[in-house]
Amino acid sequence: MRLGIIGLPQSGKTTIFNALTGQNLPTGVGGSGQMEVHTAVVNVPDARVDFLSGMFRPRKTIYATVTYNDIGGLDRGVGKGGLSGPLRNELAQVDGFVHVVRVFEDESVPHPAGKIDAARDAATLEGEFLLVDLITVENRLARIEEEWRKKADMRRQLEAERAVLAQMHAQLEAEKPLRDLDGLTPDDLKLVRGYGLLTLKPMLILLNGGEDLPPIDLLQAYEHRKTVVVGLQGKLEAEIAQLAPEDRRAFLDEYGIAEPGSARVIRLSYDLLGIQSFFTVGEDEVRAWSVPVGASAVEAAGVIHTDLARGFIRAEVIAYDDLVTLGSMKAVKAAGRQRLEGKTYVVQDGDIINVRFNV
Repeated sequence: MRLGIIGLPQSGKTTIFNALTGQNLPTGVGGSGQMEVHTAVVNVPDARVDFLSGMFRPRKTIYATVTYNDIGGLDRGVGKGGLSGPLRNELAQVDGFVHVVRVFEDESVPHPAGKIDAARDAATLEGEFLLVDLITVENRLARIEEEWRKKADMRRQLEAERAVLAQMHAQLEAEKPLRDLDGLTPDDLKLVRGYGLLTLKPMLILLNGGEDLPPIDLLQAYEHRKTVVVGLQGKLEAEIAQLAPEDRRAFLDEYGIAEPGSARVIRLSYDLLGIQSFFTVGEDEVRAWSVPVGASAVEAAGVIHTDLARGFIRAEVIAYDDLVTLGSMKAVKAAGRQRLEGKTYVVQDGDIINVRFNV
């Protein structure tokens, strides 16, 4: 799961990257439009993992993770003629975006457009991505026409792809992102998977505020599918992330804060990608595993190890809430709350799974 942190110049996206990852990259340096990428992998905060670790006292505790890429090089006008190759590659490789929109005032860091306007800035970068996607779709449609004449044996596949791209072209010409397009099936998406269409990707709009938490209704009219709007005090959160764990806890306790706001943003990032967690537990390890929502038991087994999927017999499944309520694995089994499920069982968020297999 990889998310690209993007934003217009002076939006504070590197500050947000530092807040989410605990890195300490310099901010406010470098020229606009410079291509630069920083990467960090972070744990997804999960109180369920904490609880299970406390219950089983394992030698290792492993959380689900999200990878963040701080992607530099975006500016107004990037869509004119398409993105540069390296920048396009970086944007195409991520699974979704954290779009940092500036709402903080700072006289020492003037806004390039002269004044703060969250709706304008969100629409500006969305518009650039719309234009890039439109160019991509039009170029591919033109190539399909050429291939149609030369490759008679591929016409059925080309016709299917052309039909999907025609829908997308109409959507983009209407200046609407592809993630809002109705009726796209998994097979449709497979046909265009290799084109790195930017407006098809999920988007978390992060309003980067100053001393006060920015209200998300600054973007009340920004309603799209696979899109979440959240506010964060970026500079404060970055400073908290730099504290030693004991100092961080003391700071949060002093102000009556249960957890940093960045923890919520990380969990929202994870949820945005349509991912959920199931758990394996024991004395050796308590671990959160990531699978797409709707994944089957055999697919979950394959995430743990390919041998488990190949030799899958049954999955022993316990709901996390049942374990919390009953207090122990022994009590769960005595109450008949452990289930045996087959290959087609749809994994639920929070399932505790033990795979029976034979290879």
